[in-house]
Amino acid sequence: MADPPASPRREPAPEPRPSDVELVDRIGSGDQNAFSALYDRYGRPAYSLARRICVDPGLAEDVVQESFLSLWRNPAGYDPSRGGFGTWLMTVVHHRAVDAVRKENTQRRRNAPLTDEASERASSAHGADHDALTAVLGAQVRQALQRLPADQRQVLALAYLGGYTQVEVATLTGIPLGTVKSRTFTAIRRLRTALQSVWAGETGDTPGTTTGAQR
Repeated sequence: MADPPASPRREPAPEPRPSDVELVDRIGSGDQNAFSALYDRYGRPAYSLARRICVDPGLAEDVVQESFLSLWRNPAGYDPSRGGFGTWLMTVVHHRAVDAVRKENTQRRRNAPLTDEASERASSAHGADHDALTAVLGAQVRQALQRLPADQRQVLALAYLGGYTQVEVATLTGIPLGTVKSRTFTAIRRLRTALQSVWAGETGDTPGTTTGAQR
């Protein structure tokens, strides 16, 4: 009598992919593999964001390195209750990149040849006005972003600050692609409405309209 056929061998189920929060917790225990895993997930979009702000590739690399080193030194700096890890990391990269550009510009101005006094005064006044305007607009955008629901703010931050595509956002967050698209669309619409309201309150007008005589 023939032997019965052997039962097919079952392959072990793959281990579940650790979440960002789990990896950050492991970094707190000095786990270098967890640190490498987070770098593999976010290193490219972090560099993409830093490069857009810094332009200089070497400066962008320094910004990314310092951002990840700050995570290694102080993983408790990330608070999961305040949002996703990717959003937090891109905010860190954004701030460090802006600071790096400001530092570079300051050094260039110090090393630049002196111009005549009148031109220097005009340049300084223009710079002060520009910085003030940028600060006001930046604060308004941040306030408008904070008013968005957390799920919409997350996809918007990953896409426009992190440099992820919508497909990548869906993969990172575990959200269906269609949901990512709808949340992004709704977030942009709400953000536009909020900023138009701010603009109207400041100027009495709305973007895209003109005052005075019409042709």
